[in-house]
Amino acid sequence: MQLALFGLLFVAVERQSANLLVTTGAGLAATFLPGVLERDLELPMDAGLSLWITTAAFLHTVGVAGIPGTGTSLYAGVPYYDHVTHALSASVVTGVGYATVRALDEHSDGIHIPRRFMFVFLVVFVVAFGVIWEVIEFSIAVGSEMAGLESTGFTQHGLDDTLLDLVFNALGGIAVALWGTVYLTGVSDAIRDHLDTRT
Repeated sequence: MQLALFGLLFVAVERQSANLLVTTGAGLAATFLPGVLERDLELPMDAGLSLWITTAAFLHTVGVAGIPGTGTSLYAGVPYYDHVTHALSASVVTGVGYATVRALDEHSDGIHIPRRFMFVFLVVFVVAFGVIWEVIEFSIAVGSEMAGLESTGFTQHGLDDTLLDLVFNALGGIAVALWGTVYLTGVSDAIRDHLDTRT
């Protein structure tokens, strides 16, 4: 996936698309994040976690790049592509939220989140993040249109599409809240240990 994203950098240059260049650069940088977290913070980023994060970045970037020769993005040309990427990205955001909040809960005596409430917290967290993301996406699209800039890839397709995005965000968050928290306990413990050594 990293090689494909690296190749897309050349596609962006050939197309003279600043939007694709920035999107691809950010996606490629995100694929290196698991290695950086493991090296610098000693978080246990196994192959499954690395693949999870990398796949989310890869699918978004490839979705913006589109179908070669058609001028159509996968987001516009493939039904439900947008919703699948929203669910996957939301699951990553939920995982980050869980690992961080659980680490803070165990590190600080002033924070206490009951185990039974964690599921509710995670779903509310990812839905709130999704709403903020939709507002940012809308603002970027409107700002780019007003400035006469090229399409940014942050395209609004109406209220129904936005609501479906939020539903798929919630589904991604629910999946992690139900099954992913056990898998992320090691990461959360490593963050807690890192916080403990710094205080």
